Amino acid sequence: MSDTDDPMRRFDVPDYDELPADLRERIDEETDRAGFTPNVFSAMAYRPSHFRAFFAYHDALVEDTELAREEVELLVVAVSGVNDCLYCVVAHGALLRIYADDPRLAEQVATNHRTADIGETHRAMLDFAVKLTERPAEVDDADVERLENHGFSRRAIWDIGSVVAFFNLSNRLAQLADMRPNEAFYELGR
Repeated sequence: MSDTDDPMRRFDVPDYDELPADLRERIDEETDRAGFTPNVFSAMAYRPSHFRAFFAYHDALVEDTELAREEVELLVVAVSGVNDCLYCVVAHGALLRIYADDPRLAEQVATNHRTADIGETHRAMLDFAVKLTERPAEVDDADVERLENHGFSRRAIWDIGSVVAFFNLSNRLAQLADMRPNEAFYELGR
């Protein structure tokens, strides 16, 4: 069985035709935009109220932010790499390759952001993201000041923390469900 035979392996994927109309509409929008249905949409439909909340917050994080979309995807890939989340590394790695226009960056960041081909500002951002993921109780004023010294506003720092927190949640849901990446993600942005 390939990784993409089922959107998730531990829970039943709901039948599209039985989903509430608003979920079908959102899935159709994403399918039209991407050219395929990202498995996260089929998997999250398992709990319609959770689907709505999950994607509403996701949309706020990528639409109402001081971060560039490339920066959001850098954060997602770094956090997902630390958390060993196959789905998010592969899916958001594809988005990072597209937004950064760099076919190698996602693997570098997912494996070890400290050696990736990124500037010091983004390295500081990812250092913070990894610390917030691995040792959240150790995050202190010095960490925030370091980001400010690299040009991030307080609102941008909030946005960084919010993306990190959300994708720690997302990684854990993907792992719980054994969510599988779509085959198409592996080739996007190459």
